[in-house]
Amino acid sequence: YDEQTNMIDTDINGGGYDAYIIAPLQSDSVAAQIAATDKPVIALDTNINSDKVVSFVGTGNEKAAKMGAEKAVEEAKAAGWDKVECIEIAGVQGDATNTARMTGYKEGIEEAGGTFLEKETQYADAVADKAVNSMEAIMQTHPEGVAIICANNDDMACAAAKAAKGNKAYEKTIFLGFDGSTSACQAVLDGSLTLTCAQQPYDMGYKACETAVKAAKGESVDNVDTGTEIIEKDNAQARIDKMNEYLAKIK
Repeated sequence: YDEQTNMIDTDINGGGYDAYIIAPLQSDSVAAQIAATDKPVIALDTNINSDKVVSFVGTGNEKAAKMGAEKAVEEAKAAGWDKVECIEIAGVQGDATNTARMTGYKEGIEEAGGTFLEKETQYADAVADKAVNSMEAIMQTHPEGVAIICANNDDMACAAAKAAKGNKAYEKTIFLGFDGSTSACQAVLDGSLTLTCAQQPYDMGYKACETAVKAAKGESVDNVDTGTEIIEKDNAQARIDKMNEYLAKIK
């Protein structure tokens, strides 16, 4: 956080740029930092509540999480769960992205016929080690098992699945992540992770730059939803291959 804060201050105060693309770690603090700039700001991946932001480029988090949750309920029913309940291992409480994903998960689970146990949400600050602690707490509270464990990112979802490995009550649990990282896709192939809501990082970067150039030229710009893909075993390898193609372009 401190390093990003310093970088933004340096670039904003330097005045040598025509537009800024910022993927904020703390959107509220970034809003304060950009308050005095007269240049357009593009919010990437996480939105910033500021009138300086002319466009948000990224995933529609609520919509994406809802899609993933609906698929998770489908998978849970197919796995034989009669009582489809879901507990979320969340990120930072109050964070806008976290809230949007939680809202989407809740809507998707409930509209598909499951029960979202909102009061049992575990906040793990978006990091894997705390997700392990959260999963251990869930297993103690629910020794009978839980149909779905959804997490606000892939790191937490994979950590939770690893923590539950060997617990027979959780052998059929659906573990749902968010991001679609290469490692998460491999985990889906390996069977340690069930699903992940995949963002489109290449498109996000490309569209953010495209939008910034338009804004710098004084052209009108809109928000850009770069889309979501639900990754399961059938399409996980294709996703990995696609990500590797993007990396090869960089090299």
